[in-house]
Amino acid sequence: MYKAIIFDLDGTLLNTSRDICKTLNKCLAAFGCPTVSLEDTIKFVGNGAKKLIERAVPAGFARTEELYKYYLTEFAACDNALTTLYEGEDAFLKSVKAAGIRTAILTNKPMDAARGVYDALLGEYGFDIVLGYDGRFGLKPDPCAALWIAGQLGAEREECLFVGDGETDIATAANAGMDCASVLWGFRSRAALAAAGGKIFAESYAELSRIVFGS
Repeated sequence: MYKAIIFDLDGTLLNTSRDICKTLNKCLAAFGCPTVSLEDTIKFVGNGAKKLIERAVPAGFARTEELYKYYLTEFAACDNALTTLYEGEDAFLKSVKAAGIRTAILTNKPMDAARGVYDALLGEYGFDIVLGYDGRFGLKPDPCAALWIAGQLGAEREECLFVGDGETDIATAANAGMDCASVLWGFRSRAALAAAGGKIFAESYAELSRIVFGS
């Protein structure tokens, strides 16, 4: 059994897509840019807020950096009213805690926004570490943050399972020398994850439980 599990946040622990889309479109409209669909928003996420903004603005837009900074402020203040947990997640997280497995969140979401949504929706599960992007480490797939988390949790890399829904999570786990479980309820398809090197897949939290506990 794994000693520690490191979770991605968006698309893995929380369906944040509608709140991301809402905040992104509010910011785009404030700068006179066309808004984007939920489908496109989901395609744009996964590599941090700056990449999200760069992908969403029109070609040649001259105020990308200014819009990015505005987005950080707006997203940190998001009320998370449209964000939800996934089916079966509550029971899974409680079983992990009961088994004594250490847990952490590693996300490319800005730290203020990550902490805000964690406090609102996940705080009761008592994750040991919540780490969003704050400049201390490189964005995923840089493995430094994942390896730092493992050290803080007292686990060797071989004792850690990285759980995520994106190509970036697969690459992060590979770079850190950790096993990776790719979840299929998030923002990417099985085909896309397999093409990125995914080998272990979970279609539900019940299936993820079988991966973690072996039964």
